[in-house]
Amino acid sequence: MTDLSAFPVTKKWPAQHPDRIQLYSLPTPNGVKVSILLEETGLPYEPHLVSFEANDQTSPEFLSLNPNNKIPAILDPDGPDGNPFGLFESGAIMVYLAEKAGMFLPRDAAGRYETIQWLMFQMGGIGPMFGQLGFFVKFGGKDFEDKRPRDRYVAESKRLLGVLNGRLANRAWMMGDEYTIADMAILPWVRNLIGFYGAGDLVGFPDFPHVARALDAFIARPAVARGLDIPKRS
Repeated sequence: MTDLSAFPVTKKWPAQHPDRIQLYSLPTPNGVKVSILLEETGLPYEPHLVSFEANDQTSPEFLSLNPNNKIPAILDPDGPDGNPFGLFESGAIMVYLAEKAGMFLPRDAAGRYETIQWLMFQMGGIGPMFGQLGFFVKFGGKDFEDKRPRDRYVAESKRLLGVLNGRLANRAWMMGDEYTIADMAILPWVRNLIGFYGAGDLVGFPDFPHVARALDAFIARPAVARGLDIPKRS
């Protein structure tokens, strides 16, 4: 049996199946990027809920795996050279898992880097900007009388949606007919923007029909439906 006892994170979240990838996460847009990928690949894994309400992300055990105290993070008992391997940052995890499974990341160099390009687009633009807009629409920022900060993120979110809409105008997915980690990274954030944040009207989502079509196709995938609810909240 694989021994993961050298990793303090397993003290707080004991591994019932130490031979499987250990996922430490929460079903947020960044979290479900990885659970969806794991469901799509079929790689064996064991999910663990990192509760923000309990400040699990700031516990010494979690910080031992991710000193940046953000979800998701993984611990792979069969990492490089067969050794246990911990990893954080959702984009890095997605590249790692796609390569491990040999799926959802093109093998030709040009396709690989173009896919990673769109993954970085999500991490550097879509995630931060949509997240900031969510603050001003759903959370504390909604009570600010001055709407200029909110409108700044509305405008940038619209611009980013326009980039996506143009990319998807003549493609089924971000990379064409091939469904990749770029789609799994981007579309949970689009879903969150118009769903959980309730910002669809504010950004004029009907103006982006190609994004809407890709989102519908994404949500219809059985692995996506499962991954969106992993780890289950208590």
